[in-house]
Amino acid sequence: MRNPLNLKAPAAALAASLALLAACQSTETKQETTATTAPSEAPKADSAAAPKYLSQPLISNIYTADPSAHVFDGKIYIYPSHDIETGMPENDKGDHFAMRDYHILSMDSIGGKLTDHGVALDTKDIPWAGRQLWAPDAAFKNGTYYLYFPVKDKQDVFRIGVATSKTPAGPFKAEATPMAGSFSIDPAVFQDTDGKAYMYFGGLWGGQLQRWQKGTYDANAPEKEPNGDVPALNARVGKLAADMKHFDGPVQEVKILDEAGKPLLASDTKRRFFEGGWLHKYNGKYYFSYSTGDTHLLVYAVSDKPTGPFTYKGVIMQPVEGWTTHHSIIEKDGKWYIFYHDTQLSGKTWLRNIKVTELKRRADGSIETIVP
Repeated sequence: MRNPLNLKAPAAALAASLALLAACQSTETKQETTATTAPSEAPKADSAAAPKYLSQPLISNIYTADPSAHVFDGKIYIYPSHDIETGMPENDKGDHFAMRDYHILSMDSIGGKLTDHGVALDTKDIPWAGRQLWAPDAAFKNGTYYLYFPVKDKQDVFRIGVATSKTPAGPFKAEATPMAGSFSIDPAVFQDTDGKAYMYFGGLWGGQLQRWQKGTYDANAPEKEPNGDVPALNARVGKLAADMKHFDGPVQEVKILDEAGKPLLASDTKRRFFEGGWLHKYNGKYYFSYSTGDTHLLVYAVSDKPTGPFTYKGVIMQPVEGWTTHHSIIEKDGKWYIFYHDTQLSGKTWLRNIKVTELKRRADGSIETIVP
């Protein structure tokens, strides 16, 4: 979920030429859909804008966000949200993020040609879905690819569904019902070296996590998180069953602690969890990274176990252009990369573009802060 703050793109970026972006990247589109934003709808700009950004958009003929990247069979596949213009007014619940389908993207290597494989899943093909197809993730096991997605059901409550395909680019076929025990948004699936798989999920404000504090959905709960010196609300994690479609036991809280071993507080808005969780493993340690939402940072915490508790360590990425960002982290050809988004192309927080840059670490495994 991405909430409004109306941070505007600098004039040079808004004046920028998509022709230049097209020259800097080669994008092959295999399928066009009615939901695709035409290139003419994006702003034009001059070459002076390019140096101010750490990296350039990976694709410019549609708006994309929340990139979940994976390496399948040696190739990079990206599972982003597909932003569209709906004309809906902005609010803190994120109703103006009214995405309807997913495009899956791929490339052989970082900096290589990007392929848009077209629509892989549409809201109309999810039997239980109502609206707002937000940030997805994917996994592979036993010859099947799994696409995990949050969408509001017909009662306007966010649930997480799963769809399957025999190819990483889809199309995907959704299950008839959402995953039992799932709620809120931003699923991220991590598969450990022992074969076990875990799903991390949750998001505050429009992501509705604050309405699940009692274990069931409370429509009368506050729109926003608790504040003050009370423990922050955290993401949830559930171990996935062998079929990758169900939880193997109850979901639990992803506890994030400070350097003294105490839970982060709701008032600690530059460190507490807000949304967009991701887990990766490096040198035997588990890195849980996430967005702080209204303070616009990507931060991380580390644990010896995939389920935590995690100890806060620092900032991965300073604020991007736009309200916030949503990321994923992968290793490819011996290097680590972070995929993220900003609003370079549109200057509008609900019309974003995905990017990638290298993720660097210090000798002790800590992550160097990126200034985008």
